[in-house]
Amino acid sequence: MNPIAKDLNQIIRTGNEHVYEMLSEVGKNLFFPKGILSQGAEAKEKAHRFNATIGMATEKGRTMHLPSVMAMLNAIQPEEALTYAPSFGIMPLRQAWQDELFRKNPSLKGKEISLPIVSHAITHGLSVVSDMWVDPGDTIILPDKMWGNYNLIFAVRRGAQIVHYPLFDNRGGFNLEGFRTCVQKQTEGREKIIVILNFPNNPTGYTVTPQEADEIAGILKDVARSGTNVLAITDDAYFGLFYDEEALKESIFTRLIGNDPRLLAIKLDGATKENFAWGLRVGFITYGASLKGESRPVYDSLEKKTAGAVRGSISNASHLSQELILKSLKAETYLSEKEEKFLIMRGRAQEVKRVLADPKYHETWEAYPFNSGYFMCLRLKTVEAEPLRVHLLDKYGIGLISLGETDLRVAFSCLEKEDTQELFDTLLKAVKDLES
Repeated sequence: MNPIAKDLNQIIRTGNEHVYEMLSEVGKNLFFPKGILSQGAEAKEKAHRFNATIGMATEKGRTMHLPSVMAMLNAIQPEEALTYAPSFGIMPLRQAWQDELFRKNPSLKGKEISLPIVSHAITHGLSVVSDMWVDPGDTIILPDKMWGNYNLIFAVRRGAQIVHYPLFDNRGGFNLEGFRTCVQKQTEGREKIIVILNFPNNPTGYTVTPQEADEIAGILKDVARSGTNVLAITDDAYFGLFYDEEALKESIFTRLIGNDPRLLAIKLDGATKENFAWGLRVGFITYGASLKGESRPVYDSLEKKTAGAVRGSISNASHLSQELILKSLKAETYLSEKEEKFLIMRGRAQEVKRVLADPKYHETWEAYPFNSGYFMCLRLKTVEAEPLRVHLLDKYGIGLISLGETDLRVAFSCLEKEDTQELFDTLLKAVKDLES
């Protein structure tokens, strides 16, 4: 094991032995290399005559560039767009995003969390977390309504076992008893369990209520206090898009921090969905743990291991993308711009609810509960989802996503409010076509 990794591990063990225990074998061996990067950083600070350390090209003291590239970036300098960003992410963005986390989640006040590490959006963040914390054979607990890419990230690439609980109970809320039963069963004979909490949920668009969030946190706290290490990963991709009063308006991450030394929370979020900047691929990885003594050295060690995982996969996320997100966060109109788009999205969700309330649809499908995010799902009663999807596409030119035999996902995020009625009426017509 590299001496740097050993030193980082010792710092983590001093702060919380159980956090160290939860690291995968890869995670325990990860470190942020000194080598060229640290030498380049020293040179940037001290080499006042010549700096010939970094694999980039300069010209007359500025970043070398093609004018045809920079001509498209009027408000950005070459040094902000074309140079390598640190594997940790650029510091002003990390600090700004942490400030945003505290602003958007008032319950974090007074709690200590890590400085976010920048990932190449949330998918890459999940992959980094998987490398650091998941060993082959580990158990990942997920609802039966889940984003399919979890399977590739955790099961296919890392050899974990995914187990499911039913997301909804018969009252149309989060299935607390199903969740409790699944979690308790998976603790038997295991030293660690991994739970992924994805709200707003993809594909259903459901976010738990504050009471449900408290119950979920209580279940995981009880498991931790019984002697099992619990890694709780919150995938907050669609955070902030909450459309009714009952939905929790904060990340469930806030409910998990500080509950027990055996409970580690990892928050994954990003500008991709939240700030409608999908292709910029900017996400964040943030830790929340119960630690002894000073928290900063432990978080610093986790950040270095995480940056090492980034360094060993993609090297760093796009500097240009990070600068664009940072400048947007700092814009005077940022909050008003966000509110404007939120109102559009909420109006679409409310229109979907209004249209689906019509009794003419009730014999054909039922909508799963939804109150947030980009999506909602239908459970078909009379036909299978995949043949219906193909028929809709071939005959009516309408594209939806089939999930299993009965479920159909509708992305109202890309559906104009005034087109909602036509979509569901055509969907009803397509179901009748197949029934006959």
